[in-house]
Amino acid sequence: MKTVKVVSETSGVSIKTLRYYNEIGLLKLTELSDTGYRLNDNQALERL
Repeated sequence: MKTVKVVSETSGVSIKTLRYYNEIGLLKLTELSDTGYRLNDNQALERL
């Protein structure tokens, strides 16, 4: 699982854009950790 920050750095897409994509259903978060971190798996990163 990768945090939104890591996905942002890897893909070159801003965190704000990733949050927007989640909001509109384009790229849903894989899960939310117990500490509140938004997490995505490798499949989500490939989709992006």
